[in-house]
Amino acid sequence: MYYVWRHMDRIEYLKELFQPVFEECEVNLYDLKWIGGKEKTLEVSIMCHDGSMDLDTCATVSEKLSAVLDQYDPIQEEYTLEVCSPGAEREIKDLEELNHLTGSYVYVQLKEPFKNMNELTGEIRSVDQDNISLEYRDKAAKRIAQFTKQNIKFIRMAVRI
Repeated sequence: MYYVWRHMDRIEYLKELFQPVFEECEVNLYDLKWIGGKEKTLEVSIMCHDGSMDLDTCATVSEKLSAVLDQYDPIQEEYTLEVCSPGAEREIKDLEELNHLTGSYVYVQLKEPFKNMNELTGEIRSVDQDNISLEYRDKAAKRIAQFTKQNIKFIRMAVRI
């Protein structure tokens, strides 16, 4: 039976197909997407439960996903499989993840300014159900910003320089 997939249908199907591999390898799926036009790449971004990632884990997951793709053959076109880390400055897509990121260094864009600042970079000091406390530098002094999760326009991990 021939079935023409819509883009999202394919992504959702592949996520379900890959889930046992992610569980076996003890990783979380960060993102799964198609990249490119003529030469397509299926990019699978993964991370360990603690947010880290290493090359050996990417290689292992890649081998196992290739075996699943070979077995089920769900993609009827040429493509390249790329298994990678979401990167050191990955976007935090699920605000519930913030509950586990105390001590992490982040960059935040706010919907409503905090003391006339729409952007802050600092260390998450505490998170409760609705609020975040972020330690940031204002010139030479350390300060604390407090804002709600609902006030976050965009947030990503940041690298200290």
